Order: sequence, then structure tokens, then C-alpha cells
Amino acid sequence: MDIGIFIFATDTTLQPIALGRAAEARGFESIWLPEHSHIPSSLASNPRLPEFYWHSHDAIVALAAMAATTEHIRLGTGITLVAQHDPIWLAKQIASLDVLSGGRVEFGVGFGWNREEMAHHGVDPRTRRRLVAEKVHLMRALWTQDEASYEGEMLALEPSWSWPKPVQDPHPPIVLGAAVGPKNFDALFDFATGWIPFGRTFDQDYEAFLRECDTRGEDPDRFEVSVWAPDRDPATIEALRERGIRRAVFRIPSGTPDEVLAEMDAVAAFL
Repeated sequence: MDIGIFIFATDTTLQPIALGRAAEARGFESIWLPEHSHIPSSLASNPRLPEFYWHSHDAIVALAAMAATTEHIRLGTGITLVAQHDPIWLAKQIASLDVLSGGRVEFGVGFGWNREEMAHHGVDPRTRRRLVAEKVHLMRALWTQDEASYEGEMLALEPSWSWPKPVQDPHPPIVLGAAVGPKNFDALFDFATGWIPFGRTFDQDYEAFLRECDTRGEDPDRFEVSVWAPDRDPATIEALRERGIRRAVFRIPSGTPDEVLAEMDAVAAFL
């Protein structure tokens, strides 16, 4: 089982180039950066959010800086709020990052939760799951077809050319970050190649996933499952290894540079 980290890479903590180098030097398999374009100051969805939510660098730009200054560590968007992006531009950004990194991108995808943020992007929260699915399908068309086209219920793309194509064949892993639930499972089996179960009871969530695979006649081994923010407990990590989990991704708090490095050192003990 691989060990990765995720962190809100902000303008006040260890900066992306140093962050990527430090993570790679410690032997982490991957580093994942969350994103929020902004946080509306009304904060009606959650009035107690910490400031790092609105101090974060653009994740793709930060990962590009890491790509230029590292060699092996995988670079994950953790997660991209796809509904809030133009899918044609996003497809080019992810493909470009995959090329410039030598095929090291993990494309983490999510539906989002901040209704005010979505509204500022013109997104209706009620239809965001369908919108995300169609945007991902459109992006896959751009990645895999020389003359790409797409026709959906909400989006359409006339025959178009777009390069570069990703290095990874047929495209970077598409890792859905979502809790257990019928709609989220529909999305997982529709367009994803991996799953990050956002829940507090991993064992129960994983059993629900296995049952859903059995019901749908799907092979669970075709999905790479990553566990985020596991307990920093050797027994917990060993249990995940025994279950065949793809990777464990530990949260690194967005503290001072020295605090971030100390947290990395603590997590590196599980490598």
C-alpha cells in the first residue's frame, strides 16, 4: 500500500516547490491539493471554516510548479470541483500537467458542497452531479479522440481538435471523492477509475462498496481505493494493507513551514 499526503497549499505555509520537494524526499507516493476558487464571506453553508479554505493556491498551478521540480511523486488534485470549471480548458490543463510531469497526474473529482461558491460560478447545486458526469465524459473525449465530440443532456461539443493528449493511457486516473450513497455510486461506476470514500466509517463504507459491486456485477479490483485521513495508528494502517487498499493519504495541517515538515516526518514513519 502506498502512502500519500494531502494539504491545503496556502500562501502562508510551505510553498509548492519546497512542499513537493520535501514530500518526494521523504518517499511519499503522492501529494494531493484541494481547491476552492473562493469562499463567499456570507459562509451560510458553514460559518466556521478555517482561513486556509480561502488562502489556497490554485491547485493545478501549484502542482505544475511541483512537476517541474520533482521526478517521481504523483500529483493529485484532491479534489477538483469540476462543476465550477470550463471542461474544455480543464481537459487541456490536466493533459498539459500530465505531459509536463511525465505522466504523474491523479485527477481527483468531486461534486462540491459550498452552495454559495457554486452559485457564484453559475452552478445549480441540484443538478451538479449530472453536470460533473457530463463534464468528465466531455473531457475524456478530448483526451482520447483525435477529433473529439460529445453530446449530452446538459453539454455538447462539436467535432474539435485539442492537444496535448495525456501521457497516461487512455488518460490519468479519475478518482471520485464521494461518500457512500446511491447517486454517488452511480457516478463512481459511470466515469471513475478510483474512489476516495469521504466518510467517518471506512470499514462500513468499504463493505457497502463491495456489496454494490456485487449487485452491479462489477469487479471491485478495477477501482483503486484510497483512504483519506486514516488514524495515525500502526494497527489501522496494517489493517488497510491487509484489505488490499491502494493507498492511505494522510492530512498535513497547513501550519508554518517548520510545522508542515514536522508533520511530514511523523507520517513518514508509516512508509
